[in-house]
Amino acid sequence: MTTPRTATTFAPPVMEARRWLDGVTFRADRPLINVSQAAPVDPPHPQMRAAMSAAVLEDDDIHLYGPVLGLPALRQTLAQRTTAIYGGAVAPDQVAITSGCNQAFAAAIASLCAEGDEVILPTPWYFNHKMWLDMAGVQAVPLACDDSMLPNVEACAALISDRTRAIALVTPNNPTGQEYPAPLMEAFFDLAQSRGIALIVDETYRDFHLQSGAPHALFTRADWDDTLIHLYSFSKAYRLTGHRVGALITSAARLAEVEKFLDTVAICPSQLGQHAALWGMRNLDQWLAGEREEILLRRAAIAEHFPPFAADGWTLLGLGGYFAYLRHPFALSSADLAPLLVREAGILCLPGTMFHPDGAAAGETELRIAFANLDATGIGEMFARLAKLDLPRR
Repeated sequence: MTTPRTATTFAPPVMEARRWLDGVTFRADRPLINVSQAAPVDPPHPQMRAAMSAAVLEDDDIHLYGPVLGLPALRQTLAQRTTAIYGGAVAPDQVAITSGCNQAFAAAIASLCAEGDEVILPTPWYFNHKMWLDMAGVQAVPLACDDSMLPNVEACAALISDRTRAIALVTPNNPTGQEYPAPLMEAFFDLAQSRGIALIVDETYRDFHLQSGAPHALFTRADWDDTLIHLYSFSKAYRLTGHRVGALITSAARLAEVEKFLDTVAICPSQLGQHAALWGMRNLDQWLAGEREEILLRRAAIAEHFPPFAADGWTLLGLGGYFAYLRHPFALSSADLAPLLVREAGILCLPGTMFHPDGAAAGETELRIAFANLDATGIGEMFARLAKLDLPRR
């Protein structure tokens, strides 16, 4: 009797971490600091919520099935926005709207891979990408990042086999926060193109990139859509996590294959969420710029608080998007440290072991801090609690 793939796939890490809260009581003067999940907890902009309410009441079509690949107006607007950000040319028929960015990744893999094929993932990896590959019967090939949390193109080239179908990059990265430099992205594109494989680029957190302007020039490359599969999420930009609206941009020919997958999974993305995303792109540019500025202020607060910790043996491995990625100095695995932090410091974060292959030594010393819901004062409190830890050192 065979074992179902879900049974051999690890449990969702964020849900597993929440179970560490069971039976723990937090003092009123030391409430829980939850930096485990990279999702905004505040509701959407009030005017967006009003527009959503009006749509529910006044637009009968919003309650019906919509086009499998998404609302034409949203596809067109995202194509225009992508062209404006990156240069090059993106057409509406190269855009699909999905039920969240995770579904966009799943759809991309369904259009690329058969049983036993391979996809290269830099480690530490985004755990949902690894989970989907496992459940799809696709081998995730780990590509270890260097001390700067950047993947190496030459090392990646050595991993490509006749079963490799794609390289998958996340930038700004989840979990490390590292923003991949434009020349590195170009080099990975060149590698993928020369080997006839896809380059999947997940830019869920692109709206919170440190630099202004285009983070890369991949859309300006000739025949970019033969190689590039670009993923995006409206959830972080417009606080629409519960409405599940993401996007996939690639060739129209590949989207014909993607449409088969989407039609059998969800039929169409949430109509309400799509209308909200469209309204946001048309009306909230100034507000989104303010959201980005706030995230950058929180990023700066982490950098400001870190020097004493560096002197005490901690290492800031990556910082960007919603994330700070740390190497701790303690003589215990991060898999044990993270639950202990809940009990001893009132901090819920994820251990590096959740972002590496089983048994990888690097994960034992790493922690991910998702700081999107922690303001500068909260960041200061988190570091103050970490400073009080009295644990054996390596």
